[in-house]
Amino acid sequence: MKARVKWLDNMSFVGESGSGHSVVMDGPPELGGRNLGVRPMEMLLLGLGGCASFDVVLILQKSKQQVTDCEVDIEAERADKEPKVFTRIHLHFIVKGHDLSAEKVERAIRLSAEKYCSASIMLGKTAEVSHDFELRAAD
Repeated sequence: MKARVKWLDNMSFVGESGSGHSVVMDGPPELGGRNLGVRPMEMLLLGLGGCASFDVVLILQKSKQQVTDCEVDIEAERADKEPKVFTRIHLHFIVKGHDLSAEKVERAIRLSAEKYCSASIMLGKTAEVSHDFELRAAD
């Protein structure tokens, strides 16, 4: 896997993935940025959410669950001093579908967190990572 980050100007950067996609990252105005994109540490949380959600949906589909939507709200805390690593991360999954099994959703989240989601496992080396979920009926 490869990626590339190129400085644009001020504190703006463009990240290019090996799969050919790009994303703009920028800093806050008080640090010379223009608020044109997500912060790099926010990208880590987005990556974590994407990785975990991918796993959860895939596991649920393989478990014959009728998932129609999956969202994850993520809250994180960082250390006060440099390096300002994440110290606590909580993922709250909102899974929608038809006749979903709470046990199967809980199992999918656990498997993602403990076995499949590389981002969660890596971030868990410095942060306390927790999860919960709620089920909602499909519209």
